[in-house]
Amino acid sequence: MISRREIFETLDMIDQQHLDIRTVTMGISLLDCADPDPEACCRKIYDKITRLAKDLVRTGEDIEREFGIPIVNKRISVTPIALAAAASETEDYVPFARILDRAAAETGVNFIGGFSALVHKGFTAADRKLVASIPRALAETERVCSSVNVASTKSGINMDAVALMGRIIKETARLTADRGSLGCAKLVAFCNAVEDNPFMAGAFHGVGEPESVINVGISGPGVVHHALLECKGAPFDLVAETIKRTAFRVTRMGQLVAREASSRLGVPFGVVDLSLAPTPAIGDSVADILEEMGLERVGTHGTTAALALLNDAVKKGGLMAASHVGGLSGAFIPVSEDAGMIASAEAGTLCLDKLEAMTCVCSVGLDMIAVPGDTPAETLSAILADEAAIGMVNNKTTAVRLIPAEGKTVGDRVDFGGLLGSAPVIGVHPESSEGFVARGGRIPAPMQSLRN
Repeated sequence: MISRREIFETLDMIDQQHLDIRTVTMGISLLDCADPDPEACCRKIYDKITRLAKDLVRTGEDIEREFGIPIVNKRISVTPIALAAAASETEDYVPFARILDRAAAETGVNFIGGFSALVHKGFTAADRKLVASIPRALAETERVCSSVNVASTKSGINMDAVALMGRIIKETARLTADRGSLGCAKLVAFCNAVEDNPFMAGAFHGVGEPESVINVGISGPGVVHHALLECKGAPFDLVAETIKRTAFRVTRMGQLVAREASSRLGVPFGVVDLSLAPTPAIGDSVADILEEMGLERVGTHGTTAALALLNDAVKKGGLMAASHVGGLSGAFIPVSEDAGMIASAEAGTLCLDKLEAMTCVCSVGLDMIAVPGDTPAETLSAILADEAAIGMVNNKTTAVRLIPAEGKTVGDRVDFGGLLGSAPVIGVHPESSEGFVARGGRIPAPMQSLRN
């Protein structure tokens, strides 16, 4: 039974502390859309998405109104297109991106994820076609998001894929230069990508998932920060307990929304993703939480330890509140989407090396990082390799969204608008990584991959 006190607490979290459901994402399998005729395949994809997701946005809006819980985004994830389109006799996969964009517009969702390939151990012919199509696909569509899994703990790092992705990111930045290289904000390179992630830009519907599913991503950095205001000077044991209790309350709301959406749409409930996802709004920042623990500014010494505590406590608290937890589940640190992270980057406290250290203990990786537009493709690839190594060795998901902003240099700012916010351009090391990236091949999987 929910008490009156809990109801008032929840209302206060929504009204004053930026609590929301960040996304309700419907996953849809496209495996049965395969067809040798690419036009027929596209028709099947469009028909299936628009049939299954036709009521997704309306249902989300109904739940918002009835329960008073903001649901910021309604999204779709689909089977990696490199799999769904593999049977089609075509060299150009851009039409598949266009049909995804049309379906997303028809259903009214914010984004659709799944223009993706899984190449952690090698490329199929379809994988190569899809990856080659990414720059044009993201330049010619509005709502399509793309991801490529280049490494895993089980297989190691596909350095040929890493090298290629550096060039793909550069070309995507060039083709969307008139929009601040926005295409790169919709492109993720993964290690250990998960099949049930509801967050963009890395969401796709894995082959182990059902025909369709509802996954929910929660948020609430402002709620956690507000709770810690009552722990000033307290030992870290109490800080962790406070975060756990707060994460429980936030996650329970996500579970409610997930169950309601699942029931009303007649689609199985998948997971609640426990991630703390910030926004550019003041008071909705992961950086604020870390600074409330005693750091003068995020990026200074102690930042990684504070983030480790936060990530762990969020997971422990959220696990008790949801019947199924999955996705990425942790704390996001996207530089462009967090007002505190932006301020620290502009002050010079938060640099690329420190962000890399922080990703060892947080949910994802180097997220929404703008770098100078003249950064070589090999440098981008080397950064991807470093993040993939962190994920591979630590058996966790890491991801990279790098934006080599055309015409921008260190100290400039790139504005994306909306939830994507704006990113200060951060410097990279000037020393070359070209010889390292040129070796190609695979970096072998670590010993911990041998679990059988």
